[in-house]
Amino acid sequence: MGLKTFDVNKEEFQAQVLDSDVPVLVDFWAEWCGPCKMIAPIVDEIADEYEGKLRVAKLDADANQEVLMSYGIMGIPTLILFKGGEAVERITGFKPKNKIVSKIEPHI
Repeated sequence: MGLKTFDVNKEEFQAQVLDSDVPVLVDFWAEWCGPCKMIAPIVDEIADEYEGKLRVAKLDADANQEVLMSYGIMGIPTLILFKGGEAVERITGFKPKNKIVSKIEPHI
């Protein structure tokens, strides 16, 4: 199964996330982060199930500190849903899939 997520960095953030016509769920993660590894398969499933209505990006927190700072992200994993260039929903820490979906559904 091909992954429906894509990687994004600070250089591409404006074009890929903020200027996107479709809402983008950004998964802020890091290699050393245990809960990030737990949430990753859930994020992949969401990307799969909402294909066409939602794009899902993964952003390496360690490599893109400026982006985390600009959104005041203190802990990871953090998921932020961007719509029309605005952060419309934020989910911090590991949450079960139904909790994540219930927060993003109203926006897509």
